[in-house]
Amino acid sequence: MMLLSSLGVLTSCGVVTRAFTAGSPHTIGPAPAGLGAVEVAFPSRSGSQLRGWFVPGRPGAGAVLLLHGVHANRLAMLPRARFLHALGYAVLMPDFRAHGESSGNQTTFGALEAKDAHAAACLLHTLTPHERVAAIGVSLGGAAALLGKQPLPVDALVLESVYPTIDQAAKNRLRAWLGPIGSWLAPSLVRSLEPAVGVRPAELRPIDHIADVRVPVLMAAGSADPYTPMDESEALFERLAPPKELWVVDGATHEDLYDYAPAEYQRRISAFLERTLGGVSNGAAALAAGDCAPDMAAESTRRPND
Repeated sequence: MMLLSSLGVLTSCGVVTRAFTAGSPHTIGPAPAGLGAVEVAFPSRSGSQLRGWFVPGRPGAGAVLLLHGVHANRLAMLPRARFLHALGYAVLMPDFRAHGESSGNQTTFGALEAKDAHAAACLLHTLTPHERVAAIGVSLGGAAALLGKQPLPVDALVLESVYPTIDQAAKNRLRAWLGPIGSWLAPSLVRSLEPAVGVRPAELRPIDHIADVRVPVLMAAGSADPYTPMDESEALFERLAPPKELWVVDGATHEDLYDYAPAEYQRRISAFLERTLGGVSNGAAALAAGDCAPDMAAESTRRPND
């Protein structure tokens, strides 16, 4: 009883809410040598100024947008970027709002980050005219790829470890951390999000948006993920329109799937991109139709590292 009372006090004081919604600023430093990356800065309709790295690729090979998870930044996507760069793809790695070197104070679990993802996709089309573009979204990054008012302007999508609703995400996480008490606390945490960050729980339901995706999708999920159990990933997958494929990563929890199974990750992702980044680019069509007009091109680019 004392533990329950203490946790209730902590929750009512907003301690848990602040921990959930806190940003993760981090000084990134220069781009690593060997990628030929340039630093980019660009605005998002989320109200934040985003920063990241752009890695040029081989003309005609295609381009890939990498969207990191919560409380991470572009550094978490470097292994993927190196793998994709070796295949010839151009790569854009932005920091979401309130993460890394991008401005902002709080995460919104995909609501405003969806605007960041859209701005980044439009920037990538601007930087790689006529290239076909894919996006790889990890956890928060996958939610951001789905939660926009319009589908992300890409030609293929990889979704890794994406939550279906914020209610389920909060319940699963608190239960994993606190045991059965966590399930009781989750509704209070979810209710606190709107006053804390200005986002309603109804806005944080990727499962309500996933059927709008009209490009090929590869979903990847860990079979032992306590934050997004397999039945939740399967529910998301069921709502996807074809073509689609599901990769169940045997034994993986809610962790970096590239780090967990790098060889299999490279095999599956490279095959998926090779199959899907062909033909006419839907993203280029969106650019031509003015879908990206409000999103400005890179505000600044700096000299690449040799």
